[in-house]
Amino acid sequence: MAINDPSKIRPSRYSETPNIRRVAGDNPARRKYRYQRRHGYAIPKELYGRRGGFKDFITDIPRRLEDDTFGGMLLIGAAVIAFLFANSPWRDGYANIAGYEVGPASLGLHLPIQVWASDGLLAIFFFVVGLELKTEFVTGALRDLKQAALPMLAAVGGVIGPALIYLFVQAMSGSGQENGWAIPSATDIAFALAVLSVFGRGLPPALRTFLLTLAVMDDLLVILIIAFFYTETIAFGYLLLSFAAIAVFGFLVQRNITKWWILIPVAVVAWWGMHEAGVHATISAVALGLLVPAQRRRGAEQMTHRFVKFWNPISAGIAVPVFAFFAAGVNVVDSGGLGEVLRDPVAVGIMIGLPLGKLMGIWGTVVLLTQFTRLRLGNGVDRPDIFAVGLLAGIGFTVALLVANLAFPAGSPQVDHAAMGVILGTLISAFAGATALRRRASVHAR
Repeated sequence: MAINDPSKIRPSRYSETPNIRRVAGDNPARRKYRYQRRHGYAIPKELYGRRGGFKDFITDIPRRLEDDTFGGMLLIGAAVIAFLFANSPWRDGYANIAGYEVGPASLGLHLPIQVWASDGLLAIFFFVVGLELKTEFVTGALRDLKQAALPMLAAVGGVIGPALIYLFVQAMSGSGQENGWAIPSATDIAFALAVLSVFGRGLPPALRTFLLTLAVMDDLLVILIIAFFYTETIAFGYLLLSFAAIAVFGFLVQRNITKWWILIPVAVVAWWGMHEAGVHATISAVALGLLVPAQRRRGAEQMTHRFVKFWNPISAGIAVPVFAFFAAGVNVVDSGGLGEVLRDPVAVGIMIGLPLGKLMGIWGTVVLLTQFTRLRLGNGVDRPDIFAVGLLAGIGFTVALLVANLAFPAGSPQVDHAAMGVILGTLISAFAGATALRRRASVHAR
């Protein structure tokens, strides 16, 4: 006999729909249909499972952020919105927001929001990068020294190639602006990985590891260049304080002391010391990530995996998009337009140096090393794949824009022109790299 009072039906632990078990390929409509057939009346909406609503979308965000494609789309979307906002009739509002200063002045942290995004929030992303690299070095593809050496040496070539092209353009034009030689040498990890995740489906997973290692090494090299060539003074006292905090952090995690109220303050001290020392603060974040143990202990989950699982949604969902929003907001309207930019050798050197210099430096280094040494690619990656990665590595935003502000006097037209050169070079590299990735993916799919 049909039961016509839903309140008397005992709910099942297998489904939000009373006594209706979820099965493979199930959905709310099918559960509702089975319920109606069993009991002879239409089930009230509040009793059958509803999925796909706003609440389910919100609770599903952390899982979605584990996918590089979703995080990459957030990143690209934030960058596009920023560029449109910065060149709209409301561009003064964007500039006011980016330049608004907050933070304790007594600690030297009364900084513009734009700086907080690049030096503060982006440290979370670099911490996750350090964790992933540590995992790869200890238990992943890079545990073989030969495999780790190749992307690192390729990163060196990727720094030298763009610098040579930039200097060549300045020498041919006689501009006298050689001080910006390091601007096109930096690869933006977040943007490059986003493009790889969107257009590189079907490519060997080792290619992402190669790009990740190369990009981190690339940024570290450029940051060292900043320290030696673009930093007037380094406060060694603060630098030693940062190193001491990093050592304490490493001691704690090695002893399996992972309480957040202990580790986070130590990490903040390490970040603050590095920032006050005059060195890019994200170096401390990479160092902290590299000190986290990556080996299993007594059958427990790897600590690096556990930390990535917690911090990656924050990095991909908040830190990187917010940084992209403030980094990509270059004002083209008030900087003379594209015509003025393209007449400046500074912008031309950067615009050519990013795609072409990176390709020549990275791909050329890999070809030479694999041809004349014992170093090999392996894990399904071959030279044409590295050709695509070489183009992709020309995507430069983070450190490239930072160097552009350090290389030229504040308020000079070269600062805006250099930023536009970074954007145009990045767009060329992204388009060329995405095209090459799709072609290589189709080859691997055969």
